[in-house]
Amino acid sequence: MNHDELRHWSKRAADWAADYHAGLRQRPVRPPVQPGTVAAALPETAPEAPEPMERIFEDFERIVPDAMTHWQHPRFFAYFPANAAPASMLAEQLVNAMACQAMLWQTSPAATEIEMAMMRWLREALGLPPGFTGTIHDSATTATLSAVLTMRERALDWAGVEQGLSGQPRLRLYASAETHSSVDKAVRIAGIGQENLVKVPTDHDHAMRPGALAGAIAADKAAGFVPAGVILCAGGTSIGAFDRIGDCIAVARAHDLMTHVDAAWAGSAMICPEFRPLWQGVEAADSIVFNPHKWLGAQFDCAVQFLADPGPQVRTLGLNPAYLVTAEGGVPDYNAWTVPLGRRFRALKLWFLLRAYGLDGLRARIRNHVAWAAEAARAIADIPGCEVVTGPSLSLFTFAAGDDAATEALLKRIEADGRIFLSPTRHEGRSLIRVQVGQFDCTAEDVAMIPRVVAELIRT
Repeated sequence: MNHDELRHWSKRAADWAADYHAGLRQRPVRPPVQPGTVAAALPETAPEAPEPMERIFEDFERIVPDAMTHWQHPRFFAYFPANAAPASMLAEQLVNAMACQAMLWQTSPAATEIEMAMMRWLREALGLPPGFTGTIHDSATTATLSAVLTMRERALDWAGVEQGLSGQPRLRLYASAETHSSVDKAVRIAGIGQENLVKVPTDHDHAMRPGALAGAIAADKAAGFVPAGVILCAGGTSIGAFDRIGDCIAVARAHDLMTHVDAAWAGSAMICPEFRPLWQGVEAADSIVFNPHKWLGAQFDCAVQFLADPGPQVRTLGLNPAYLVTAEGGVPDYNAWTVPLGRRFRALKLWFLLRAYGLDGLRARIRNHVAWAAEAARAIADIPGCEVVTGPSLSLFTFAAGDDAATEALLKRIEADGRIFLSPTRHEGRSLIRVQVGQFDCTAEDVAMIPRVVAELIRT
């Protein structure tokens, strides 16, 4: 394929995309396929000779769409949607065409400076103080890993990056059981170890107890361990739990510990001032992550990390080999703020998105989702045999349909039915069904389909 052919096929792909989105409601959210179906349709080896693009595109249409879980489906209520607003999709097409590498200002000046501007725009949109700056990672997992590595090095006075971890004191990190599994992954990758991630007890609201945090830190110090940092939850993935952010940060600061707030999905809701009491005190955090690719409509991947002071993280992750040294000053080299050297131009989709919909338009969507989730929870609570176990936290709630076996059986029927897509979780020893309203194009009628399908299938 050459660039002239690309012009033709790009238009063909755009037409396909428009038809695909127009017909999503007519598709099952999850495909009725079994493992191995797609692999069986593919040749065992790559072709030796070029194949015509017409045949390649025909094979794509024949094999791929009907074997996809449709994340942009307006009745995708599982996990949290990886949204892709049309303006964001357009920006990604332009980024793909330029195919830049945004590791340094010199390699992509516009990418760096638009990223700087988007961090300001988002900081102000979320009501964070002017002192925060930030960068864009691929996912919250990478942002959390970056924060955990920084906690490790700060606690070791940066001896780990120079000398390695052998012979260093045993470090401890603190989080509640409601934090995302990416925290567990981060302590493993960072060499801190799963055993040294202390899961602090929670209260009746499933929030970390500040007194329990203080007690755990004091006990570890008495035992000769070195506390390194606290990871706080602002909208847990399982049931939407919020720690008491300000109170827990006060405990951490009393012990000179860094804090990282994981607000991956719920952070987007903080563009609405009425929801900000949920993370009251966040302005005192050292690090905050949220994913615009979840609730703001930015195409995956796009995770924003705000930092009160980027210096410790840059000292932990940054390298300055001769082939990366440039003469420019006054602009950040964002590769030093994260794990990979290579970086995509992720800021462009935020620029397009925030301009195309405006903060008021995005706020209206989030407020609708929260209201519609509350209506769905009330309707499910009225279905005989159903129990709302954890009420709506913003747009997330869970329910059960009797004992574990009945609940799991209902979820399997919902999956097989295909009209909606929900996901499972476990909470306090029970199997639950999790509902998350957040798909960019869903309507009140789409959300009302949830209790309708549940009422129908619980009787089968």
